[in-house]
This record gives sequence, C-alpha cells and structure tokens, in this order.
Amino acid sequence: MLGKPTMVEQSPRKTSDSHVELAIKGMTCASCVLRVEKVLKGVPGVAQASVNLATHRASLSFTPSVDDPHSIIDALVIASEKAGYEASYLDGAQSTEDGLAAEQTQEANGLNRSFIAALILTVPVFILEMGGHIFPAIHQFIHASIGMQKSWWLQALLTTLILVGPGRTFFIKGFPALWRLGPDMNSLVALGASSAWLYSMVTTFLPEWLPEGARHVYFEAAAVIVTLILLGRVLEMRARGKTGSAIKHLVGLQPRQARVMENGIATDVNIDLVKPGDLILVRPGEKVATDGVVTEGQPYLDESMITGEPIPVTKHTGDRVSAGTLNTTTSFSYRTTHTGAETVLARIIRMVENAQGAKLPIQAVVDRVTARFVPVIMLCALLTFFIWLAFGPSPSLSYALVNAVAVLIIACPCAMGLATPTSIMVGTGRAAELGVLFRQGDALQRLRDVTVIAFDKTGTLTQGKPTLTDLVVIDPHHDRATVLSWTAAMQLHSEHPIAQAIVAAATAEKLALPAAHHFIATSGAGVRATVANKALASGAQHFMLSLGVGTEAYKELTEKWASQGKTPIYLAVDGQLTAMMAVSDPIKPSAALAITALKKLGIRTVMITGDHPGTAQAVADQLGIDEIHAQVLPEGKVDQLLTLQAQKHVVAFVGDGINDAPALATADVGIAIGTGTDVAIEAASVVLMSDNLMGVATAVKLSRSTLKNIHQNLFWAFAYNVALVPVAAGVLYPSAGILLSPVFAAGAMACSSVFVVMNALRLKRVQAAN
Repeated sequence: MLGKPTMVEQSPRKTSDSHVELAIKGMTCASCVLRVEKVLKGVPGVAQASVNLATHRASLSFTPSVDDPHSIIDALVIASEKAGYEASYLDGAQSTEDGLAAEQTQEANGLNRSFIAALILTVPVFILEMGGHIFPAIHQFIHASIGMQKSWWLQALLTTLILVGPGRTFFIKGFPALWRLGPDMNSLVALGASSAWLYSMVTTFLPEWLPEGARHVYFEAAAVIVTLILLGRVLEMRARGKTGSAIKHLVGLQPRQARVMENGIATDVNIDLVKPGDLILVRPGEKVATDGVVTEGQPYLDESMITGEPIPVTKHTGDRVSAGTLNTTTSFSYRTTHTGAETVLARIIRMVENAQGAKLPIQAVVDRVTARFVPVIMLCALLTFFIWLAFGPSPSLSYALVNAVAVLIIACPCAMGLATPTSIMVGTGRAAELGVLFRQGDALQRLRDVTVIAFDKTGTLTQGKPTLTDLVVIDPHHDRATVLSWTAAMQLHSEHPIAQAIVAAATAEKLALPAAHHFIATSGAGVRATVANKALASGAQHFMLSLGVGTEAYKELTEKWASQGKTPIYLAVDGQLTAMMAVSDPIKPSAALAITALKKLGIRTVMITGDHPGTAQAVADQLGIDEIHAQVLPEGKVDQLLTLQAQKHVVAFVGDGINDAPALATADVGIAIGTGTDVAIEAASVVLMSDNLMGVATAVKLSRSTLKNIHQNLFWAFAYNVALVPVAAGVLYPSAGILLSPVFAAGAMACSSVFVVMNALRLKRVQAAN
C-alpha cells in the first residue's frame, strides 16, 4: 500500500498547472492521430501535444508564457473541430467520467445499429449479385423472375441506402479530410466504396458511356466493404473496451457512499460530500470509502486490489487505511484524511492513465511511416488503375477499377495506429493489477533494456524497522542510561529508520529525553546537536573520521557486529568517542527471491549503501548480490550510477528514502517502494505498491512482455500492408492468375485491426515473476 500521498491533485485530469487533457471523438486511424497532434501543436501557447488512439485522448503541456491553460482550451476545441474532430475538456469530475462512459456506450450502440442495418441491406445485394456465381439455380431464378436489369436497379437502391445510411460516416469524415489534404482511413474507404458504386451506377443507368465488355456492376463490393469495415469497428471497439478493464476495475473499487458517524448516529452520505475529519464506520464486507486513520477496532483489510498482496492485513488504532480496500472481519471506525482525487486509489488511477496515454520512443518511427501512409496508398491505387487500364486484359477498365478499389480498401493504417497504444494500455493495466505502477509510460521501454539493477539497503532490501541490539559505553564518566537518553534526544529530530530505532529503545526503557538544540543532519552519514550543554555527534565510521574522532581502537568490535549484519553506530561527546551501538535491520523475506528472479532474467544486481562495508557484505552474501558499494553518501550513489552508465549499462535503481531521490532521478529507470517517502515516489518512474521486492522482477518481466507484444503488433501491421497491398494491386495475376476481390480486401482490413487488439489482450495473462 502506498503509505503516504505522493502528490496533492485537485483534479485527476490536470496533472499540473501547465498540463490538461482533452477527449477526442472521431479518430479512426494513425493518420487521425497525427493530424490532431499537428492541429493542437499549432495553437499558440501549446508546447507539446500527445494523442492516443487507444484512449481517444490528447495530453497537452503549455509554454511558460501561458499563465492559465484553461484560457486557451476554447481555442484548442475550436481547432480540433476545424480539423474534423470533436474535443472536450476533461476536468476530472465524476460527472465528466460518467458522461464519457455514457458517450462511449452511445457510440458502441450506434456502431452496432449501423452494422446491423448495413448487414440487413447487404445480404440481398450479395445474394442477387454473387449468389448466381455460387449457385447457378439462383442465377436462373433471378433471370426468370425479375431479370438482370431490375436486379441491378434493386442492388443500386439497396447499396445507395447503405452508403447514405449506415455508411455515411465514412463519407462525411473521409472526403472533408481529403479536401484538407489530410486523408485518413475514412478517405480510403470512401474513395473505394464510392468508386465501385459510381461505376456500377453508370453501368446500370448510362451503359452507353462504357464499352460493352466493361458493363459490369460492383454494388456488392461497395455494400460488403462498408458492412465488413463496420463489423471490424464493432469488434475493435469491444476488444478495445477490454484493454481498459484495469482502469474500470480500479474506478469500480471506489464506493459511492460512506457511513458517516455524527453524534453517535451513522448516516449514509454520498462519497462526494465526505470531507477530511469525518468519522466513518465500516462494517464487515464493506469497502473503505476514503483514506484515513483507524480510530477504533482491529479489522483485517484485503488490500490485494491496491498492493497485489493476497493476504489480508491487520490494522490497529493509528494505522492508515486506503479507499477501495475491503473489510473482511469486524466493524471499525476511522478518521478521514484524504478524499476524492487525493486518495491513494485516485492517484493510482491517475498514474495508470498517464502511463497508458504515453508514447514510447518506438512510436516515433511508426508516426513517421503513418504520416505518409495514406497518400502513398492513394498513389499506389492510382498507379494500379492506370497500369491495368493500359496493359490489362479486356475489359481493362473493369480490371483497373476492381484492383484500384482493392488497394484502397486493403490498406490498414488503423492497425499501425493501434499497435503500440493498445499494448501499453493492457500492459500497464496488468502491471497495476500485479502491484506495479508505471508513472511514466516510456519507463516500459527503458526497463526492458536494463542490464543492472542497483538497490539501496535500509528500507529497500531490509524491512526498514531496525532495532537497537547492542550498546557499549566506552567512556567510564557516562552510564548507559545517560548515553541512550542523550542520543535519543538528538535522533528524535531525524527521520532515518536507525534514528527511530534508538528513540524506540529509549522509550521502551522509559528514559526521559532532554531537549536537543542546534540539530544538524548530514544525509547518509550522521547527526550533530547540543544536548545537556554537550556537543554530541552520532553516525557511521566515516562520519566520525570526518569530525576527527578516532575509531581504530574498536575495529575488532566493529567488524564483529558488521559480520553479523548489524550496523555499527558511534557516539562522540565533546569530540571524544563515548559509546558504540549496533542496530539490526531484518532482511525482507522477498529480497532473496527477488535477487534470484532478477538473475534468471539475466540482470546484474548491485547494492549501494551508506552502511559499514562489513555489514553490507554480510547482507550481500545472504542475498547473493553481485556487487556492493558501501559507505556511500547520497551524492555518491549518483556517482556510482553514472559510473555504471559510463560502462554502457542501462541502470535501474530501487530505493525508498528521501536521500534516494537523486539516485532515482539519475538512473535510467527509478523504482520506488510504495511504502517509502513521497519524495522518493515523485522522483521515480516506476512505483511498487507494496514492499514486496518481487515486484521489481515482475516489472521487468511485464516490460519485456509488453515490448515483445508491441513488436509483434508492428510486424503484423507493417507486414500485412507490405504483403497484401501488392497482391491487391494484382502482382500475382501475370504468374498465377490471382486477383484479390475488394470484398476479401475489406474482410482482411477489418480483421487486421481486430488481430492487433486481440494480440494486445494476451498481456492480461502475464503472471507475476517467480
């Protein structure tokens, strides 16, 4: 569980004062994405625009000169509409989310209705034209009953109804895009279907315009093209809906009501009306409504939906609870601390959405190809038409038309546009289900290439709950109780786990702590303060040496403690070594398993710690870590990472504390333990939602699986077009006599997009590392 809030957001859609998101309607392929991005970037004040086809959203950042991004949102919406797309601002309100969900349902229902209507109208057209080719009896029946001319009239009527009815979306979007010199997939479909329809209409009503041998109708091609592509979009939308199931699951964890206690009376209140400070009662089997702190009761909470850990966790008075977790046992009450967008659950949803909307570096190559794809396909169709018209067999005009239409229809920029974002959506969603949050989507690609993972020790490899095991007083002028109380008084001002262990020991012995003044902390080394008019300094060996306090006389004791995995701590009073202490921090049960799993993945492990070399070596020996760097200050951790990077390693760093933030930011991938500090989490690009280090191996496994899936999708999308566009153009006809009907071309194109989405959905089956 994320122990502390990582950020305070007033809106889950507005990640910073210079960053907003828009919902974009009307996009169908990669060309649409590039056009929307180009239009949005052209609005003054926009620094960057990233559009995602899978989520149908645009993420925008602004230049420093823009004081209020909301002031230019209207301009962004207008620019989108001029480009042929409908944009709306996402303000993060629940009503907005509900509205978007309702719009998506409405769009899906509209697509279903269009497909069913097109199918009903297409079936008789197909039977009238193609039935006779398949079953001679049908041909004879049509000829004897209504005649071929009336059959063509009926096909003309039905096909026209298809194009102006369920198929009109291709024309009202495709042709305007063509006039704006920004053709997209709709343009290809509109050109192909309308060409087949227009040629057939001329054959039917103005046959004298065509040579006698070229008088053929292709109404069934126009009708089936529209119907099959509508079917493809229906299937694609259904499959794409499944790619966002992780987000829907997380959103569904949030209860709609909370039982607020007031004057001893429990009242059910809408979740939007709950505010920090409210006392909430949670009964067995109910979900926690907001973040808070337990005030009464000792429940067992199922936090698996947030941390990925299956075993319920016992909560005591003063423990934190998170919205969306399930109370499995007894009733308890808690005091609300965070609501709405500030809860852990809301921040998790935001992180996942950010990652799902990100563009990986690999997408840049795809964008360069798709920017030219539709114009190139139109050129190929034009060349196909003229080559067949000039060199094709009689009737050459019919052959030219059929093959040009097949080229237009079979090309699929949609598959290329969906190849990367759908895999990212499913991969990051699955990661969230397994307790791994990718705060930055591009960390998916960087983590795949990691060759070295470096770990902090305290709180990362160890439990971060050290205890004082030994205290040896060296100076006979001071007794044990005095030394411990003075040290605890000073360490009371430090947030370090070792400091907390010393304070806990003094508290357990019920020692009175005097006041400490002039407290100074040297990160990763030690602390100084004035206590009882004495100048105290406490810390690691190198800290003592930097103050001119000798420790060599006690080297044997230091090494003994270090070999036992204990951390030696020194205390100097007025510049004289006065006492030595040893603190033991148990190793996490998951640490050894994680190191073993990473080695199986071919990754070298390194430990970078400010601890004594002997202690570091003892921990490394227990875990099987390949390389250690001890007595390293926080800035030294950065130097160590830079050294590893200089050796051509791609480096990830795993940490949890404030002093790990520089290293997390320096590493190619920073992985923060979710139970760590806010600063560490903010500096990281990946967050583990529990302190189970197997999450590191799981993150690597998911990264590799997702990138492999993306490559499979891209290979399919590009190979499909490279292989089938020439076939549609007729390159196999001279040698094998094979031509591809526009009907089959439409079916192949529809299947192409569905294949990409279905392949991405396989990532939902990826399991945690073991």
